[in-house]
Amino acid sequence: MAFPNSEQLTQLLSPILGHRDLDVEDIKVTRAGKKSKVVVHIDGDTPPDSDVIEKVSQEISAFFDAQEEEGLLDFGAGYTLEVSTPGVGLPLQAARHWRRNRGRKVALNMAGKRQLVRIGALDPAEKRVALISSEGKNAVFSIERLENIDHAVVEIEFALPPEWEKEAAQATFEFAEENSVTRED
Repeated sequence: MAFPNSEQLTQLLSPILGHRDLDVEDIKVTRAGKKSKVVVHIDGDTPPDSDVIEKVSQEISAFFDAQEEEGLLDFGAGYTLEVSTPGVGLPLQAARHWRRNRGRKVALNMAGKRQLVRIGALDPAEKRVALISSEGKNAVFSIERLENIDHAVVEIEFALPPEWEKEAAQATFEFAEENSVTRED
Protein backbone atom coordinates (compact mmCIF):
# COMPACT_ATOMS: atom_id res chain seq x y z
CA MET A 1 0.00 0.00 0.00
CA ALA A 2 1.07 3.58 -0.61
CA PHE A 3 1.86 6.04 2.12
CA PRO A 4 -1.47 6.69 3.93
CA ASN A 5 -3.16 10.07 3.85
CA SER A 6 -5.19 11.81 6.56
CA GLU A 7 -8.58 10.74 5.16
CA GLN A 8 -7.61 7.06 5.07
CA LEU A 9 -6.29 7.15 8.63
CA THR A 10 -9.38 8.98 9.86
CA GLN A 11 -11.57 6.23 8.40
CA LEU A 12 -9.40 3.53 10.01
CA LEU A 13 -9.20 5.19 13.44
CA SER A 14 -12.80 6.41 13.80
CA PRO A 15 -14.20 2.99 14.82
CA ILE A 16 -11.35 2.44 17.29
CA LEU A 17 -11.92 5.80 18.96
CA GLY A 18 -15.69 5.43 18.74
CA HIS A 19 -15.50 2.65 21.35
CA ARG A 20 -14.24 5.27 23.79
CA ASP A 21 -16.81 7.90 22.67
CA LEU A 22 -14.02 9.94 21.09
CA ASP A 23 -13.80 11.60 17.69
CA VAL A 24 -10.88 12.10 15.32
CA GLU A 25 -10.71 15.88 14.98
CA ASP A 26 -7.65 16.12 12.77
CA ILE A 27 -4.80 13.97 11.47
CA LYS A 28 -1.61 15.28 9.92
CA VAL A 29 0.75 12.84 8.23
CA THR A 30 4.15 13.96 7.00
CA ARG A 31 7.22 12.21 5.72
CA ALA A 32 10.08 13.47 7.84
CA GLY A 33 13.45 11.98 6.92
CA LYS A 34 13.79 8.37 7.99
CA LYS A 35 10.68 8.45 10.14
CA SER A 36 7.25 9.70 9.21
CA LYS A 37 5.25 11.80 11.65
CA VAL A 38 1.60 11.11 12.44
CA VAL A 39 -0.20 13.68 14.60
CA VAL A 40 -3.70 12.69 15.73
CA HIS A 41 -6.01 15.16 17.51
CA ILE A 42 -8.89 13.57 19.40
CA ASP A 43 -11.78 14.93 21.44
CA GLY A 44 -15.04 13.84 23.03
CA ASP A 45 -18.07 15.17 24.87
CA THR A 46 -15.99 14.42 27.95
CA PRO A 47 -12.53 15.73 27.02
CA PRO A 48 -9.93 12.98 27.31
CA ASP A 49 -7.46 13.33 30.16
CA SER A 50 -3.79 12.35 29.98
CA ASP A 51 -4.48 8.74 31.04
CA VAL A 52 -7.03 8.28 28.25
CA ILE A 53 -4.70 9.92 25.72
CA GLU A 54 -1.91 7.54 26.77
CA LYS A 55 -4.16 4.47 26.38
CA VAL A 56 -5.47 5.68 23.02
CA SER A 57 -1.91 6.36 21.85
CA GLN A 58 -0.93 2.78 22.74
CA GLU A 59 -4.00 1.40 20.93
CA ILE A 60 -3.31 3.44 17.81
CA SER A 61 0.36 2.47 17.82
CA ALA A 62 -0.48 -1.24 18.16
CA PHE A 63 -3.09 -0.90 15.38
CA PHE A 64 -0.65 0.87 13.03
CA ASP A 65 2.07 -1.73 13.75
CA ALA A 66 -0.33 -4.60 13.01
CA GLN A 67 -1.51 -2.90 9.81
CA GLU A 68 2.10 -2.42 8.68
CA GLU A 69 2.93 -6.07 9.39
CA GLU A 70 -0.04 -7.14 7.25
CA GLY A 71 1.08 -4.80 4.47
CA LEU A 72 -2.07 -2.67 4.72
CA LEU A 73 -0.24 0.50 5.81
CA ASP A 74 3.23 1.72 4.89
CA PHE A 75 4.77 4.60 6.81
CA GLY A 76 8.19 3.99 5.26
CA ALA A 77 11.13 3.32 7.57
CA GLY A 78 9.01 3.99 10.64
CA TYR A 79 6.86 6.66 12.23
CA THR A 80 6.55 8.89 15.25
CA LEU A 81 3.05 9.09 16.69
CA GLU A 82 1.68 12.09 18.60
CA VAL A 83 -1.82 11.94 20.10
CA SER A 84 -3.36 14.97 21.81
CA THR A 85 -6.46 17.12 22.00
CA PRO A 86 -6.80 19.88 19.41
CA GLY A 87 -6.66 22.82 21.82
CA VAL A 88 -8.56 26.07 21.52
CA GLY A 89 -7.16 27.03 18.12
CA LEU A 90 -9.32 24.49 16.28
CA PRO A 91 -12.04 26.26 14.30
CA LEU A 92 -15.56 25.25 15.31
CA GLN A 93 -16.83 23.41 12.24
CA ALA A 94 -18.99 20.48 13.34
CA ALA A 95 -22.08 20.72 15.52
CA ARG A 96 -20.27 18.73 18.21
CA HIS A 97 -17.67 21.52 18.48
CA TRP A 98 -20.42 24.04 19.29
CA ARG A 99 -22.10 21.64 21.75
CA ARG A 100 -18.81 20.93 23.55
CA ASN A 101 -17.98 24.62 23.87
CA ARG A 102 -21.34 25.83 25.15
CA GLY A 103 -20.86 28.75 27.53
CA ARG A 104 -17.52 29.78 26.05
CA LYS A 105 -16.80 33.02 24.25
CA VAL A 106 -16.09 32.73 20.55
CA ALA A 107 -14.85 35.07 17.84
CA LEU A 108 -16.68 34.44 14.59
CA ASN A 109 -17.22 35.83 11.13
CA MET A 110 -20.71 36.14 9.75
CA ALA A 111 -21.69 38.03 6.62
CA GLY A 112 -18.17 39.46 6.47
CA LYS A 113 -18.38 40.90 10.00
CA ARG A 114 -16.31 39.78 13.01
CA GLN A 115 -18.26 39.32 16.24
CA LEU A 116 -17.46 38.24 19.78
CA VAL A 117 -20.31 36.24 21.37
CA ARG A 118 -20.96 33.51 23.92
CA ILE A 119 -22.21 30.10 22.77
CA GLY A 120 -25.64 29.03 23.95
CA ALA A 121 -27.70 25.92 23.21
CA LEU A 122 -28.01 24.12 19.89
CA ASP A 123 -31.39 23.27 18.44
CA PRO A 124 -32.42 19.58 18.69
CA ALA A 125 -31.36 18.96 15.06
CA GLU A 126 -27.97 20.62 15.75
CA LYS A 127 -28.34 22.92 12.74
CA ARG A 128 -28.78 26.23 14.60
CA VAL A 129 -27.08 27.76 17.62
CA ALA A 130 -28.10 30.42 20.12
CA LEU A 131 -25.48 33.17 20.27
CA ILE A 132 -25.38 35.56 23.19
CA SER A 133 -24.16 39.11 23.10
CA SER A 134 -24.76 41.83 25.65
CA GLU A 135 -26.52 45.13 25.99
CA GLY A 136 -25.25 46.44 29.28
CA LYS A 137 -26.00 43.64 31.73
CA ASN A 138 -28.71 42.08 29.56
CA ALA A 139 -28.30 39.05 27.35
CA VAL A 140 -29.26 39.47 23.73
CA PHE A 141 -29.99 36.18 21.98
CA SER A 142 -29.67 35.62 18.25
CA ILE A 143 -30.24 32.34 16.45
CA GLU A 144 -27.90 31.49 13.60
CA ARG A 145 -27.60 28.56 11.25
CA LEU A 146 -24.21 26.87 11.69
CA GLU A 147 -23.73 26.89 7.92
CA ASN A 148 -23.90 30.72 7.92
CA ILE A 149 -20.95 31.08 10.29
CA ASP A 150 -17.78 31.43 8.23
CA HIS A 151 -15.09 31.01 10.84
CA ALA A 152 -15.30 30.62 14.61
CA VAL A 153 -12.57 30.10 17.19
CA VAL A 154 -12.87 29.92 20.97
CA GLU A 155 -11.45 32.98 22.75
CA ILE A 156 -9.36 32.42 25.85
CA GLU A 157 -10.89 34.25 28.82
CA PHE A 158 -8.82 35.18 31.83
CA ALA A 159 -11.74 36.38 33.96
CA LEU A 160 -14.89 34.50 34.88
CA PRO A 161 -17.92 35.59 32.89
CA PRO A 162 -20.63 37.49 34.75
CA GLU A 163 -23.34 35.34 36.32
CA TRP A 164 -26.01 36.62 33.91
CA GLU A 165 -23.90 35.47 30.93
CA LYS A 166 -23.47 32.01 32.47
CA GLU A 167 -27.22 31.77 33.03
CA ALA A 168 -27.95 32.88 29.47
CA ALA A 169 -25.57 30.25 28.09
CA GLN A 170 -27.45 27.55 30.03
CA ALA A 171 -30.87 28.64 28.76
CA THR A 172 -32.69 26.14 26.57
CA PHE A 173 -32.69 26.63 22.83
CA GLU A 174 -36.45 27.19 22.94
CA PHE A 175 -36.04 30.02 25.46
CA ALA A 176 -33.28 31.61 23.37
CA GLU A 177 -35.38 31.31 20.22
CA GLU A 178 -38.44 32.87 21.87
CA ASN A 179 -36.31 35.78 23.11
CA SER A 180 -34.06 36.24 20.09
CA VAL A 181 -33.69 39.49 18.20
CA THR A 182 -33.14 37.72 14.86
CA ARG A 183 -34.35 34.40 13.55
CA GLU A 184 -32.62 32.28 10.95
CA ASP A 185 -34.84 29.40 9.80
